[in-house]
Amino acid sequence: MNQPSRDLSATARTVTGADLLARRLAAAGIRTAFGIPGGEVLALVDALERAGIRFVLARHENAAGFMAEAQWHATGAPGLLVATLGPGIANAVNVIANALQDRVPLIAIAGSIAEGEAETYTHQVMDHRALFASVTKATFRAASGTEDLVADKAIAKALRGRPGPVYIDLPVAVAEAVAAERPVVVNPVPAPGIPADLDRACALVAAARRPLVLAGLDMISPAGAAALDRFLTATAAPLLTTYKAKGLVPESDPRVVGAVGLSPIADRIVRPLLDEADLIVLAGYDPIEMRAGWRDPFGAVPVIDIVAEALPHGMHRADVVIEGDVAGILERLTPATPVASWPGGEPAAVRGELRAAFRPKGDWGPGVVFETLRAVAPADVVATADSGAHRILLSQAWSCPAPRSLIQSTGFCTMGCAVPLAAGLAFASGRATLAFVGDAGLEMGLGELATLRDLALPVVVVVLADDSLSLIEMKQRRSGLANAGVDFGRSDLAMAARALGGHGVEVADRETLDREARAAFARPGFTVIVARIDRRAYDGAF
Repeated sequence: MNQPSRDLSATARTVTGADLLARRLAAAGIRTAFGIPGGEVLALVDALERAGIRFVLARHENAAGFMAEAQWHATGAPGLLVATLGPGIANAVNVIANALQDRVPLIAIAGSIAEGEAETYTHQVMDHRALFASVTKATFRAASGTEDLVADKAIAKALRGRPGPVYIDLPVAVAEAVAAERPVVVNPVPAPGIPADLDRACALVAAARRPLVLAGLDMISPAGAAALDRFLTATAAPLLTTYKAKGLVPESDPRVVGAVGLSPIADRIVRPLLDEADLIVLAGYDPIEMRAGWRDPFGAVPVIDIVAEALPHGMHRADVVIEGDVAGILERLTPATPVASWPGGEPAAVRGELRAAFRPKGDWGPGVVFETLRAVAPADVVATADSGAHRILLSQAWSCPAPRSLIQSTGFCTMGCAVPLAAGLAFASGRATLAFVGDAGLEMGLGELATLRDLALPVVVVVLADDSLSLIEMKQRRSGLANAGVDFGRSDLAMAARALGGHGVEVADRETLDREARAAFARPGFTVIVARIDRRAYDGAF
């Protein structure tokens, strides 16, 4: 909207409300903001830069939010998304909802006009806080004298318990107003606790001879990975992970049976192991990542559910629910003396069967694409996955050596996330990242290739191209429905990549893919490799 704004250049040394908010965000470790500016956030963008927070331009607010999420994965500081009022911040509803379901501490800030003025001036004006009430942990509105306090509350809320997004409404007048200097006071986020009474859970662990651990997204932290390793060593329990928790223990480790989530084939293979267990320990597991088939999957087996924050999801029962510091609680449950378990060797057999089920079949197809990239890419490369059929197969077949080495949207399962996530990771690390995306997913956010160009980011984008919304088309056929709304025309995505300043190539065999992938990882800037696969290539794959 076109609203008069006072000239800040004459008072460049003056502290403003935006300065107070920006300084508090910087004190929380935030060093980058992503978004698209508008007149209502110019004072904030200026203040962020002065506070040492670089503002990075994206092509869409949704993509900016995923880039901000990637900064959190890379640095541990909350992500920061900045958008202008009305259509700007409304574009970010998807990524903010994703942050709530995927446990991302995302600070979203938009400009707004004074409440009194909104009564008579309605151009682009909407109730931002009402819009975001259902997809954030909390919403705030800054007022003069509360700018740093509001920022402090938002940061604490975003990080506490299960992380998630918060929204701050920043009126233009508050952002631009001259403010009194105030020291930056950093209030620590309270650490999660460990309940004093763990006797029943400890007794269940001590009595178990066939324990099994299922780890999920609330376990993902350096402390979580270390605690999980010690628990598995002491109990000889095999490990299943959700897709988000892949790599908490390197998947080359024989204790890792594999990943579960959206694959009926994987479910069928691991189900006997669940049935044979005499104790299931859920370590930071959240069924939001799972298929509907994971309702009540544990039968009569005793279940210990260790959660950061108890939620009434109704997906499964538990005999003991322990809320608090997931890693610390698991440490407390770890036996002092290691014990033997699973004398029949069942976990190793299931591990072998699971891996065999997802080996590539034939000379070409999505499985061959993933196998080739896994061999060519650096062992420690961080990969991202967009939503679609390719993500399910990739999540089963891709071996992760460390936590957060395959990043995806698992709770919300939204398309359009892979390229901006890879961009944010490359921006934070300066190292090459790898994005897997379908052709429809790339077309949804094609403009972000220009962001890769402008930031000179070393991102390798691998497109699984079959001219179809494959996962939805498969569901149509399974339901006996007519084909409708799932097929689309073929775009020359390699040419589009070149037009947007990158390198683009199309491949259709293993040898060409191997050669082009090696060149892509050695090349500065971004590369789009379009892997042309057959329609229905995913039939029976997962």
